[in-house]
Amino acid sequence: MRTSRARSSDASARSSGVTLLELLVVMALMGLIAAMAVPMLGGGVSGTELKSSARQVAAGLRYARSEAVATRTETRLWLDLEKRAFRVDRDPRQHNLPAGLEMKLFTAQSDIADEKVGSIRFYPDGGSNGGRVTLAAGERKFEIDVDWLTGRVAILD
Repeated sequence: MRTSRARSSDASARSSGVTLLELLVVMALMGLIAAMAVPMLGGGVSGTELKSSARQVAAGLRYARSEAVATRTETRLWLDLEKRAFRVDRDPRQHNLPAGLEMKLFTAQSDIADEKVGSIRFYPDGGSNGGRVTLAAGERKFEIDVDWLTGRVAILD
């Protein structure tokens, strides 16, 4: 009787532990998952930065419109797509957007200076030539529309 008890306790002691091989396999799997997940999470523009940039461009467009009405002169918001920056006529400040951001401009042909620089024009009556600025980061994007008749600026998801 004694020998059968000793054998059964030896078998249960062996099966209750984790072997080094099992531990190495689990660690390797965790390493692979971490290697795939880290690039997905970091390095890009966050949703908050993207939304903040869209609001910043919309504020610049609204400022350009108000300047046109107040000074009774045409005013433009210039966009540099390569540098990801914008500025308003007669305002020396340049507003820079995050580096990982993709920026597109749809506007009148006459307001495109070159391949990477263009503008949206506002008239003294508050109207505009109209246009759209698209800010994107990966799959997420915001479109800032300018109505040609009223000059109204709207952010679309």
